[in-house]
Amino acid sequence: LHRSTTRLQYCSAVVYGSALVLCFTVSTVFHSIFYCGHNQQLKDLLHRGDRAMIYVFIAASYFPWVMLRPLPQDSLAAELWWLVWVLAAAGILYQQMFHERYKTLETCFYIFLGAAPSLAVLAHIEHAEFAGIQELMLGGALYAIGVCFFKSDGVVPCAHAIWHMFVGTAATVHYYAILHHLYTTPSV
Repeated sequence: LHRSTTRLQYCSAVVYGSALVLCFTVSTVFHSIFYCGHNQQLKDLLHRGDRAMIYVFIAASYFPWVMLRPLPQDSLAAELWWLVWVLAAAGILYQQMFHERYKTLETCFYIFLGAAPSLAVLAHIEHAEFAGIQELMLGGALYAIGVCFFKSDGVVPCAHAIWHMFVGTAATVHYYAILHHLYTTPSV
C-alpha cells in the first residue's frame, strides 16, 4: 500500500492483498479444524469457504494486472477486469451447489479461470514490453504442477502438503511480480 501513488494502485493493492490474506487464512483455519476438530458442520462450512476463496484469489490475482496495465480497448482483454469476477462468482455458485460432487470438473474450472484470462492478455501484447511476464508464467506453471499433486491426494504420500507448498511458492512469485513491476519505487 505504501508504494501506491494513485487511487487505482491503492485499490488494486487492497483487492489483491485482502484476497491473498483471506485465502491463506481461510485455508489455514479450514485445515486446522479439519484435522483437529470434530464438528462436521463447521468442517463443511470452512471447506466451502476454502474452495470459494480460491476463486476469489484467482480473480484478485488478475486485478492489479488488468487495472494497472494498458490493454487494447477493442478486445476481450479490456473486459477482463469484470469478466474474471463474473467467472469467479459462477465458480463459487457452482461449487456451493455441487460441493464435492464433481471434483474433476471443479478443478478444471479453477485451471480455466487461472489460465484463460492470461491467454487473452498475451494475445494482445508483446512479451518484450510486458515487464513481469516471466514471473507470471513461472507462477502459473507452479500452480499447474501443484494441481497434479492436488489430484494425487491419497495416492502420493504428502501430496496435499506438496500442493500447498506449490501454491505458497507460486503466490510468492506472483506477489514479487506485482510488487516489482506494478509498484516500482520512483528513482531519486
